[in-house]
Amino acid sequence: MSYPTRPAPAPDQGPGKPVIWTVSVSRLSDLFRHITPEYDHLAQIEPLHLGFDEAARHIRERMATEHCDVVIAAGSNAAYLKGRVSVPVVVATASGFDVMQALARARRMSARIGLVHYQRPMAELAEFAATFGLAVEQRTYVTEDDARASIAELKAAGVEVIVGAGLITDLAEEAGLKTVFVYSLESIRRAFDDALEMARLTRLESGRGRRVAATDSRRARRGLADLRGDSAAMERLRQTVVLYARSPATVLIQGETGSGKELVAQAIHRESPRRGANRPFIAVNCGAIAESLLESELFGHEEGAFTGARRGGHAGLFEAADGGTLFLDEIGEMPLALQTRLLRVLEEREVMRVGGTRPVPIDVRVISATHCDLEARVREGRFRADLFYRLAVLRLSLPPLRARPEDVPQLAEWALKNALAALSARPHPNLAAEIAACAPLLQAYAWPGNVRELRNLMERLALFLAAEPLQALTPAFLLSVAPELGTLPSIAPVAAPSPAGESLADVLARFDGQRDAAARYLGISRTTLWRRLKAGS
Repeated sequence: MSYPTRPAPAPDQGPGKPVIWTVSVSRLSDLFRHITPEYDHLAQIEPLHLGFDEAARHIRERMATEHCDVVIAAGSNAAYLKGRVSVPVVVATASGFDVMQALARARRMSARIGLVHYQRPMAELAEFAATFGLAVEQRTYVTEDDARASIAELKAAGVEVIVGAGLITDLAEEAGLKTVFVYSLESIRRAFDDALEMARLTRLESGRGRRVAATDSRRARRGLADLRGDSAAMERLRQTVVLYARSPATVLIQGETGSGKELVAQAIHRESPRRGANRPFIAVNCGAIAESLLESELFGHEEGAFTGARRGGHAGLFEAADGGTLFLDEIGEMPLALQTRLLRVLEEREVMRVGGTRPVPIDVRVISATHCDLEARVREGRFRADLFYRLAVLRLSLPPLRARPEDVPQLAEWALKNALAALSARPHPNLAAEIAACAPLLQAYAWPGNVRELRNLMERLALFLAAEPLQALTPAFLLSVAPELGTLPSIAPVAAPSPAGESLADVLARFDGQRDAAARYLGISRTTLWRRLKAGS
């Protein structure tokens, strides 16, 4: 197949916009085209209406004379390209919420639904289908022939509507079945955000200048206004964020899963003198990267430092964050060997790449976060005491959602409105009153997943309210959608010690001796609080 000739840009475009190519032969192209204008000011984006072997050959031919930072594709097309082109491939994936939304649309078309998913089945689908009374047949595919066979099998079984990606919906329509496309605009936005970040890392690694201005994907997008809630605990938190933002010292944020640790870190950055356009905020999850890769990611490496090291070396995240803030999430998961290196970087304000001999001076503020008890890990010998005290110059403990029940209705209303807007659905005019009627039910729940769990539940609720616009939001309806609210689980706090290093006496004093309030704040039962007080007396 021949392609029209085109002027070839210089192989190295320097610090200009990243170059992103989107690859799709299906209706995913429409979503790419819809989202592209939002990112035109951040990247040079070009659609390639090709797939599989044609796309791979086209990309290889053009890469001989042109430059591309990253390719965005989806599903089997993305999997095919990953091993066949030299440019990084970002895979656009449908979220669980996308699947829920697609299944809800499919249910309005037919009671017999089929979901055809690439490679791996969705383990949580059976539970979801059983909970909401959906008859869903699930199949997987790898090749186009697999997909055709799966669709033929589902049609023979009486399935009338197929949910899937572009290839699946195209084949299903050829077979005379109704279809629902599974991807949403938000999923594609996430892919573009990931592509921008990948492009930035690619440019850093190829040595085209580590001082490239940070793109939006490297900025702190959230600020003080995003720390929502009118409770006294949240007001103290916002005041502390503003205070800590004035200092260049390290901050250790402790809090349970879903309590908003990165949100707080971004707010501190946004309120600090490091908030400028060229002052990046870079986040890395120390528990999500293999130990063998984490050292190179953080500190960088020189060419030839180890087998597979990049030609020209690689600038680590400390160098990439120079002038800004580096957020080390799940710091408690960092291996002991790397803790020693991190301590040296914090003490010396310079970083030595793996295999290097020349230290690189850096100006980086470090904010770290953990959901575990770091002091206990220090006692157990699993975390260096000197590093702990170096990271925890300033400490901040986030209150769990159950410790501020007065904020739950407001947060629920805000999250539900956002979720409805994402579905192009309008909230009821009396939504505030309906939320107030459901408030006792929402406030009685322990929220083990904190604000993240509340937000996810509101997305689920929005899906059903959008499907039934006349349905009032009542406690009974809320329970039918979220039966977990009818249980009151006993939650043991995952977060570390008492907030900001407070003693039990300090916490009791904070709540004027009210043990119920103090126990809620600490995320423990009143009996456990009594037992700890007795043990300490």
